[in-house]
Amino acid sequence: MMAGMTETPHPLYDRHADTLNRALTAITERGYWSAYPESPSPRVYGETAAADGKAAFEAYLNGDFPLDQPGDGETVGTETSPFGLELNVRYPHAAADQLVGAATVALPAWRDAGPQARVGVCLEILDRLHKHIFELANAVQFTSGQAFVMAFQAGGAHALDRALEAVAYAYAEMTRHPGTAGWEKAAGKGDPLRMTKTFHVVPRGVALVIGCNTFPTWNSYPGLFASLATGNPVIVKPHPRAVLPLAVTVKYAREVLAEAGFDPNLVLLAPEAPGEKLASTLALHPAVKIVDFTGSTEYGDWLEENARQATVYTEKAGLNTVVIDSTDDFAGMCRNLGFTLTLYSGQMCTTSQNLLIPRNGIETDQGHMSFDEVAAGIAGAVGKLTADPARGVELTGAIVNDGVLERLGEVTKVGEPVLESRTVEHPSFHGAVVRTPTIVKLAAEDTATYSREWFGPISFAIATDSTEHSLEILRSTVGEKGALTAAVYSTAETVLDAAEAAAIDAGVHLSCNLTGGVFVNQSAAFSDFHGSGANPAANAALTDGAYVANRFRIVQSRRHV
Repeated sequence: MMAGMTETPHPLYDRHADTLNRALTAITERGYWSAYPESPSPRVYGETAAADGKAAFEAYLNGDFPLDQPGDGETVGTETSPFGLELNVRYPHAAADQLVGAATVALPAWRDAGPQARVGVCLEILDRLHKHIFELANAVQFTSGQAFVMAFQAGGAHALDRALEAVAYAYAEMTRHPGTAGWEKAAGKGDPLRMTKTFHVVPRGVALVIGCNTFPTWNSYPGLFASLATGNPVIVKPHPRAVLPLAVTVKYAREVLAEAGFDPNLVLLAPEAPGEKLASTLALHPAVKIVDFTGSTEYGDWLEENARQATVYTEKAGLNTVVIDSTDDFAGMCRNLGFTLTLYSGQMCTTSQNLLIPRNGIETDQGHMSFDEVAAGIAGAVGKLTADPARGVELTGAIVNDGVLERLGEVTKVGEPVLESRTVEHPSFHGAVVRTPTIVKLAAEDTATYSREWFGPISFAIATDSTEHSLEILRSTVGEKGALTAAVYSTAETVLDAAEAAAIDAGVHLSCNLTGGVFVNQSAAFSDFHGSGANPAANAALTDGAYVANRFRIVQSRRHV
């Protein structure tokens, strides 16, 4: 265990110390490790776990969500499932001042409990959520449009891993310095100068997490648990279309806090009525000192510019880019990129949009391939994955909002289609909105089109003058607009080195020659950083020391001995 503040061990800290120690090792070594099994297999979770979780989810539907927290007596319900399922869950509403007031009252005791107690409670909350992972996965599936397996993995196991990663970094940063120190300095012939010094971890204040529709838990958990572990009460403001996953999270967090003897108002849910703009009201509240946001560039920029009283962490939009130079596994490259573009209908902030291919084609293990043949190979892989509706929908999921559908309509007016989007009837959910990906050919001169983000199942095969030209486009577009991921395919080490140099210049994470079971739009907790904070797509990385360290400050007191 790392050296840390002197404090009485907390029972929950002792209970979960092994998990914390393994997480601390993992963030140092950066190899593969996961605390929460990603397979929903009955062999892992028990024979009745899936049915019990589904029943718990269904019990929330068409009723008032069981959450006892400060409020104004009103309820709100704003969710519409992309799968067409009637949700009709009503959540307790509260005004911004009620939420901030309750959180402020809860802060002092939580601050004074110390890092070990706070981390122990956070680890117990994660353990409690893990016990309800099927309930959580169903909530994520039917609000985000993810297929069940993805909702279980990304919305459940991987989200919990990212939360644990944030807790580990928080503990490491909070315990970097000792809690007390003796200080002695020689003073000539007289007695030495002696002091005792105490170093207190002091939280910033009330934290606000603004959730997103597509990944309500995965994108919210790092900020939620980083703030909570470092002593800040957290107000969780869900996206109006994806409230239930975070309501379930808040429910179990409050349950654990109360059982541990803390004020449950350390974690509060803030569902908003239509048109209320509660997120903006809370973000500008003088007592809110931390804001975490995932979503549009426009609103992320607004938060950064206007929430001046707070430390703001944002993950926004970007132009995720693939540079294709050559490959020794053409079929594998096409399969890999085809899966990337198909998964969750491209509704991931890490999905590739711009595929940069020399107009004169590339060299492959199957001989020279023209630009059109490369584009057709990738399109063919997408087509194969989505040809059978019953299998395809388990990859595509459903379309999360009307904005995606509008962009699918708009893109038909630009470029030349290599692959057209299709409407698919979901075999299990007849009200589901399902669309397959589209790929459109563009010229390098069509910058007005491909230099904006087209969130959803939309990608562009862009004809460039050369690989060098492709790298120039990567540098300029990502440098200006940002990206969370980049990829390169090449058999030449010099090209791979040049691509890595371009990625460093642009501040974007790079993947090279992915042809197997690792995909550019997936990242592994404890090993991969999500976002870099080094380009406009995000001002922070999930998760590193910088992500947690500014959520608290060290305040010292000195006493003469």
